[in-house]
Amino acid sequence: MLRNTDQGNMLDKAAVILDCYRPDGGSYRLTELAELTGFSKTTTHRLAADLVRLGFLERAGAVYRLGGKLFELGTLVPRRHGLRETALPFVQDLYEATHETVHLGVRDDHDVIYLERVHGHDPLPLPSRVGGRLPLTCTGVGKALLAFSGPELTERILAEPLPRLTAHSVTDPMRLRTAVEQAQVAGLAYEEQEAALGVCCIAAPVFDGGGIAVAALSVAVPRARFSPAQLAPAVRTAALGLSRALRQAR
Repeated sequence: MLRNTDQGNMLDKAAVILDCYRPDGGSYRLTELAELTGFSKTTTHRLAADLVRLGFLERAGAVYRLGGKLFELGTLVPRRHGLRETALPFVQDLYEATHETVHLGVRDDHDVIYLERVHGHDPLPLPSRVGGRLPLTCTGVGKALLAFSGPELTERILAEPLPRLTAHSVTDPMRLRTAVEQAQVAGLAYEEQEAALGVCCIAAPVFDGGGIAVAALSVAVPRARFSPAQLAPAVRTAALGLSRALRQAR
């Protein structure tokens, strides 16, 4: 167990250190972790040593990086583990039907977290990665989730400044509202160069029996060969198939 001191809750402080590795992981020296957290070097060293001992961090020379124990525990999260296992055949089918990059994502507050990403030998330059998160409003998967997560979430997001990942990201609330409404009517969400330049995406929501999307599937393609009319049937079929499988598994 992590040690407790009179200087505060060590578990909370350990969580602050682990949060330094969002969103892209990476490696940090002890002095960098101390600067990022605002903790003293002594406190940071003590916490980092405990986290290394527990397997949550690992040390490579002078730097610390995330440890394998976190990956092991993350794959065992019941809701996401079960969803990912059920979804894998449909993700693979969608890749075989399109031979394009396929994503499976779920919503976490105002972000999408990617549970799976399948691509060929020449992957697209995308900011998405398994276990990573991006704003709902800048991605196809995120827009599909947003459109089917209830009006309260949409209103909360529209009331805040909208994030920008590229010059094409939608930052106008009225444009975003229109995109959400169109996704609700069509059952499909679109994203054009809003997360990465030169890349477009089409996504569909996944349900487990209720009216709130539990996940979304998407296909991302280079803008030069983006053809929604050709991609939409495959994306919709995969999302419907996964929805049916989730309902049967309940």
